[in-house]
Amino acid sequence: MTTVPAATDRTVTAERRELGVFLRSRRERIRPDEVGFAPGGRRRTPGLRREEVALLAGVGVTWYTWLEQGRDINVSAQVLDAIATALRFDRQERSHLYRLAGSRSGPAPGVCSAVPPSAQKTLDAVSPYPAVVLNKRYDILAFNEAYCRVIIDLEKVPVEDRNLLWLNFASNDWNCSFVDAEATKHHMVAAFRAASADHLGDALWQDLIQSLLRVSPYFAELWERYDVAAPSTRTKMLEIDGFGILRIDPINLWLSPVGPLRVTVYTALDEETETKLRQIVDHA
Repeated sequence: MTTVPAATDRTVTAERRELGVFLRSRRERIRPDEVGFAPGGRRRTPGLRREEVALLAGVGVTWYTWLEQGRDINVSAQVLDAIATALRFDRQERSHLYRLAGSRSGPAPGVCSAVPPSAQKTLDAVSPYPAVVLNKRYDILAFNEAYCRVIIDLEKVPVEDRNLLWLNFASNDWNCSFVDAEATKHHMVAAFRAASADHLGDALWQDLIQSLLRVSPYFAELWERYDVAAPSTRTKMLEIDGFGILRIDPINLWLSPVGPLRVTVYTALDEETETKLRQIVDHA
């Protein structure tokens, strides 16, 4: 059992506040009977109680309560791992937990927004495949003509609005529609939340979040789910007037070892899509 810490510091940092909400959202999704507890009895909240999580993780109830309250208490990697196991975290959720708790090995990756000149040459060379360079905040730092013709014409979008999250939730100027738009948006928000753990005190990140919350009730709904995920490489289906369905297979290429920037290339999944991409891009 974990000893209840003597410290009673009530200071709540942004990271610890986020950690508390994240833990609460994760325990509320687990049914008691899924982990061996009787489903009966009156429960004020859905899912597991705090004392049940503490029992499963082998930690003190008071200590776990303080952790959910965002108290600035010491927490070891071993205990974090026990909590992650108790709450059935997947790999991405476990990583998110460690970042919020400040239990990372090595320094946090630096943020870089400079795109090497060779990156634009690469984007142009992969045409007719649409391609963009994104940072962790989903800012669009570079793009090719194919992206403008197939996905959305970024030349007509003000520089300050060239953010993939913002465009997905606040723009109607797309050249295509995503057949699985709901799943795509859900995954984007989850990946954005995972990345935001390293930027909770960053004004640019917080301004984007608050702007999205104001303009999009759907973003707000997804944001409150507290789901986390890695950037997606799932097959996508795009529909374009006059061309029907395009089956796209995205691939992510990282521009540096620590991966602050990535190139996302939308490759054709089949010959039919390859032909349609060439028609759209080469003969527009």
